[in-house]
Amino acid sequence: MVSQKTTTTDIGFTHEDFAALLDQYDYHFSPGDIVAGTVFSLEPRGALIDIGAKTAAYIPIQEMSINRVDNPDEVLQSNETREFFILTDENEDGQLTLSIRRIEYMRAWERVRQLQTEDATVRSLVFATNRGGALVRIEGLRGFIPGSHISTRKPKEDLVGEELPLKFLEVDEDRNRLVLSHRRALVERKMNRLEVGEVVIGSVRGIKPYGAFIDIGGVSGLLHISEISHDHIDTPHSVFNVNDEVKVMIIDLDAERGRISLSTKQLEPEPGDMINNRDLVYEKAEEMAEKYREKMRAAQQESNEPEEIVEVEEEMVSAIEE
Repeated sequence: MVSQKTTTTDIGFTHEDFAALLDQYDYHFSPGDIVAGTVFSLEPRGALIDIGAKTAAYIPIQEMSINRVDNPDEVLQSNETREFFILTDENEDGQLTLSIRRIEYMRAWERVRQLQTEDATVRSLVFATNRGGALVRIEGLRGFIPGSHISTRKPKEDLVGEELPLKFLEVDEDRNRLVLSHRRALVERKMNRLEVGEVVIGSVRGIKPYGAFIDIGGVSGLLHISEISHDHIDTPHSVFNVNDEVKVMIIDLDAERGRISLSTKQLEPEPGDMINNRDLVYEKAEEMAEKYREKMRAAQQESNEPEEIVEVEEEMVSAIEE
């Protein structure tokens, strides 16, 4: 009878080998990564998050939202799973620091860039003012409205708490600049109801050497000195005073730049009437405006006539008939 022996091999697998094997399957996290994590402990000033690392990661309360947070449970709930931004490398205890605010911040800039591309009008409450203008929040980001782009007769400090329609002037994430215009939003809204050649009544809001700013229904239009009269004028002050009520005609609407150009020169029955007989200009305003509109329509029709195409078609017809 032949005896059979069984040979046993000793692998010699140590604890160090086992730890090394685990390290091969360990996740490596780097600042800037966005990872999924589960909340398992809320603390007074932060929360512990399980993201699959050896040690629980930590998110401080100031990193929980782009907005102010007083208590962690305003944002997070126990056992909730969501995305987190890795803010820093592991500390001496092997713990990572996380952020939700940074994710919201990146997505907010992405959103406002899209809104700017769409030339959208947004609305926001003024939460503070300073010497330069007013401060608002758009998608959680702090935005600035320069004083020159605030179109209201109220003192700036009285705007706090008021909601304003706004257009984007500058969106620059790299420089952290978000600049908006109240004036442009109002002008655009007003422009939707205005037409070139229309006569409107306004009041003189300000006078500069180059012209007068006329308030027409809450937005400002420029009556340039060259558009006051056919006769030469040294200064607009010689014709207007602040708060004068005037009748003007719209000669240009520039929605992109938020500008309305006005004229009284085009309403003069005779050159110089705006200086010598303003009442006659206002009396004949609609009549003169209609003549201006007729000229515009004639010029437009002439520019739209496809003369060359018509001539070619006529030549083709003649050739066929022959």
